[in-house]
Amino acid sequence: MALCPFVHFKRIGFEKVLGGFMEGYVEHIIFRNAENGYTVFELVSGEEEMTCTGVFGYLNEGDFVSLEGQFVEHPMYGTQLQVTSYELRPPEDIVAIQRYLGSGAIKGIGETMAGRIVKRFGADTFRIMEEEPERLAEIKGISERKAREIAVQVEEKKELRNAMLFLTQYGISNSLAVKIYTKYGAKLYEIMQENPYQLAEDISGVGFKIADEIATRIGIHTDSDYRIRSGLLYVLLQAVGEGHTYLPRQELIQRGIQLLGVEENGLEIQLGNLCVERKLIIKLEDEEERVYAASYYYMELNTAKMLHDLNVPYAYDETMVLRRLEKIEDHAGMELDELQREAVMGAVKNGVFLLTGGPGTGKTTTINALIRYFESEGLDIMLAAPTGRAAKRMTETTGYEASTIHRMLELMGGPEQGDKGSFMRNEENPLETDIIIIDEMSMVDLPLFHALLKAVLVGTRLILVGDKDQLPSVGAGAVLKDLLNSERFPTVMLTKIFRQAGESDIVVNAHKINKGEKVILDNQSMDFFFLKRQDPNVIISVLLTLIQKKLPKYVEATPYDIQVLTPTRKGLLGVERLNGILQQYLNPPSKEKKEKEFAGAIFREGDKVMQIKNNYQLEWEIKNRYGLPLDKGMGIFNGDMGIIKSMNLYAENMIVEFDECRQVEYSFKQMEELELAYAITIHKSQGSEYPAVVMPVWPGPRMLMNRNLLYTAVTRARRCVTMVGSDDTFYQMAENINEQTRYSGLKERIWEF
Repeated sequence: MALCPFVHFKRIGFEKVLGGFMEGYVEHIIFRNAENGYTVFELVSGEEEMTCTGVFGYLNEGDFVSLEGQFVEHPMYGTQLQVTSYELRPPEDIVAIQRYLGSGAIKGIGETMAGRIVKRFGADTFRIMEEEPERLAEIKGISERKAREIAVQVEEKKELRNAMLFLTQYGISNSLAVKIYTKYGAKLYEIMQENPYQLAEDISGVGFKIADEIATRIGIHTDSDYRIRSGLLYVLLQAVGEGHTYLPRQELIQRGIQLLGVEENGLEIQLGNLCVERKLIIKLEDEEERVYAASYYYMELNTAKMLHDLNVPYAYDETMVLRRLEKIEDHAGMELDELQREAVMGAVKNGVFLLTGGPGTGKTTTINALIRYFESEGLDIMLAAPTGRAAKRMTETTGYEASTIHRMLELMGGPEQGDKGSFMRNEENPLETDIIIIDEMSMVDLPLFHALLKAVLVGTRLILVGDKDQLPSVGAGAVLKDLLNSERFPTVMLTKIFRQAGESDIVVNAHKINKGEKVILDNQSMDFFFLKRQDPNVIISVLLTLIQKKLPKYVEATPYDIQVLTPTRKGLLGVERLNGILQQYLNPPSKEKKEKEFAGAIFREGDKVMQIKNNYQLEWEIKNRYGLPLDKGMGIFNGDMGIIKSMNLYAENMIVEFDECRQVEYSFKQMEELELAYAITIHKSQGSEYPAVVMPVWPGPRMLMNRNLLYTAVTRARRCVTMVGSDDTFYQMAENINEQTRYSGLKERIWEF
């Protein structure tokens, strides 16, 4: 394959025929979709230019190409060539060669230098550059060292081009092909032919499915050892995505059979081999074999060990503590009940302390008392929560600055960390504080908790606060539940509903739901409403009326602040359908608003969107009214919500503004990390609080439609919750105590110490 593609054209019968052939060099790429390769570019031949469109696996400005396709008349852009097939070719004359070299394709060669090279070597230029690069030193301005550097670039470009063409034939996107080439270099051909499943282990963005497609095209058998091994690891990875840290052996085997379509015996053999290689760990617990990805087993084990080390008793004078606490109550105008005082005492005398309770039970008051007590002792305190919204609420309710856990740990992001990120604060650079208080612990998953503990020195008190009855974290693990169920750490559970909170039917009914008591749906409340409707389309109509007309004035908020929560993604009242409808009414199309279609959804300026995966590498910036940066950082996380502020269709990017005015630039190829957020699942709402919540209530899968889910939805509302739909479904959810099983072994690891 020749080094460079340029395009000089021959135009054959252009005006007279629909079909056509052209060749020339790529003058300018107008538009390029990196994922599917769709490209719009200007092709030049002599003095003529032609706009060409089509799907190209690899194409650069300056490339010389032969094209076949159809000439069409575009109503706005005139005549275009729709390319059906193409071939990259070497430039055919010295003009094209010079143009290519002068395009900046080779670093260190500009237009002037390109002219000197072509003048000296003529049509033989590329052969010289590839086979006798030392001769470039004959050119004025090129040293022997520079000649060697140019030769390396030429070879690399040639190898990259060949690799890209090779990979795209297997349906791999350009962006992914670059990752693969960067990782393996010339070895990629061997890997692709022998074991394409290695890509799934080594390359972020190449999952088992892609690797399996490649393997099928290559002709690798379905019972290949490589395929079975990769399939088993993939099943465990999928389980982690569902919140599990392990799978029971038999469930892993059954999922593997379903995925791979092979005999159980083959899976058992490779399961054993993966264990020998320590990629998998099998633990026997209660006569059940649990299969872990090794990283998650050691994460649980290390978490348990670090908690054990932190859980040390502290000397204290009970009388002195109580006396100081009385002064704090008098000074702050608060009145603690017996359990709250017990909580303060527990946090004073223990290295690890758990505080749990439902809404309105005084968790915030207790946190405030703890802060003031430790402050009076002259101790340093750090406050944190899993999400930006939760941290902001913690700041508002305590008067002390709280941050996200990621920010407290000083997140770093970069290609070397892949999609996992890493933290500046760790065992080598621990947090410098005496007290750490973490709120909304039900949202904290195992990897984040593990990272936190690595940064906490023995001697630092760790106070963990949360509601045990909330849904578990989106990420893997059931940290808070495992900590409580282990019964190895001092715990206080607040149960008393305080008077002010007791006046809210949101709080009262949330506790009734949690206890299995009947909720009266008579709409006599000021903040809890149920509108009975029996038709999904009518329910949607009512939702729109509430969001657009009724609730904004009632709760003194904008329609964007009112959040629709729904149990399911699919179905008549699932997230996907609701978002499409709500977008049409809340942010309709307009000539003034740019929009972009991606993966079947339309994203438009002004849309409410949500990040759906952790991205530790995304940079955010906070600017003042004059556009000057005030603060910056890294990381946007699963569940973060924002507004699309602007789009640039030519640069193929957009700006999304998240909470705290954090602005992030997304390329269009990153839009897969976002989805519309006019409606979100109840799971995604964890840790957030909204002025008003609106929830459609309609039959769905029994394992999903449970009390836990209903309770979480109700407790997300600050001033008003309105449910619309079937009261029978409401009562069925309230009575259904079955929860989706979450496989987590942290409790057992804690018991080992």
